[in-house]
Amino acid sequence: MNAPAEIIRREVARCGVLSFARFMELALYCPNSGYYEREKDNLGRRGDFYTSVSTGELFGRLLAFQFANWLEELLALNPQLATVSIVEAGAHDGQLASDILTWLQQSRRRLFEQIEYDIVEPSVRQQGWQRETLKGFAPHVRWFSNFPELARRGSVASEPPSKRTRISGVIFANELLDAMPVHRLGWDAKNKKWFEWGVTLENGKFAWAKIETLTTGPGLPDPALCEVLPDGYTIETSPAAENWWREAANILEFGRLLTVDYGLTADELFSPGQPGGTLRAYSRHHTTGDVLANPGEQDLTAHVNFSTIQSTGEACGLQTEIFSTQAQFLTKVVEKIFKTPELFGGWSAKQGRQFQTLTHPEHLGHAFRVLIQARLAAICRPASA
Repeated sequence: MNAPAEIIRREVARCGVLSFARFMELALYCPNSGYYEREKDNLGRRGDFYTSVSTGELFGRLLAFQFANWLEELLALNPQLATVSIVEAGAHDGQLASDILTWLQQSRRRLFEQIEYDIVEPSVRQQGWQRETLKGFAPHVRWFSNFPELARRGSVASEPPSKRTRISGVIFANELLDAMPVHRLGWDAKNKKWFEWGVTLENGKFAWAKIETLTTGPGLPDPALCEVLPDGYTIETSPAAENWWREAANILEFGRLLTVDYGLTADELFSPGQPGGTLRAYSRHHTTGDVLANPGEQDLTAHVNFSTIQSTGEACGLQTEIFSTQAQFLTKVVEKIFKTPELFGGWSAKQGRQFQTLTHPEHLGHAFRVLIQARLAAICRPASA
């Protein structure tokens, strides 16, 4: 039996029922044996699912081009800044960081020398994969376990949080929030209450069990909508994703916060088309029938509630600039490139095929959403992507 399953069994034995959020955390992130800890080759054709990064280097090059425009604008309008930061969270094996840094080094050499590339990665094992991939950029890349550690860089430990360093630049994540632990909630139509689905053991196998009755809470739909929901209607909420976005927003002094993720708005999530929620398990490019089976050996994911994430950022003082599909976002970036092709570099037939995969609605173009929020200096003009 694998380590995540053993650990989950022990926790269930101790408490009777485990929240699904804890089950998901252990299944995906258990040190050395969780799904994302076991091996770095779980992406692409040989892995369990495709990502934008696994299509080739174009995705990173397009992000790098857009980041460069934002960062050059930030430096021009804020001459007191000697350096700017790109902060990536959830960098997996470091390939996206490598694609971004390679393009910046080749096409924006002067800007490249002013950039500090910071990776926020709590996993020691994944940091090792990333260091190997990025060894050619060693002087420009630093690693931190979390945002508080990043904020403490160069500061004295006794200083209050208000004195800690904040980031000017770009903070981003690609397919991170949809892999954060979620709570799975069900609707009891008879009693007009939400309950939480937890995980227990039945006949030696993991099984669902009701654990807590809820009346209100973040991410739950409007009470008027609940009145018409069918019995057993299921949704997911992710306080972990909201907390991550809040931490990122609060450490951003000037610049932009961006995520690319599977997700929907609240209106799309709370619809007749999603009665069973969006929680899925993936193995070898197929959804599997049981999300509780084989913890640590299959991917678990749930769609991001972008309405909640957007509201979280705005509550921290960020301005929402863009919420669109990946196809819409990347198409606008390419439109800028075609106006000034000399600033981007060559565009090959291979990259054309990669762009089609990244933007085609039957591939990655529609499934992924892009949310960009900004905190800009008073003298800065909001810029479209």
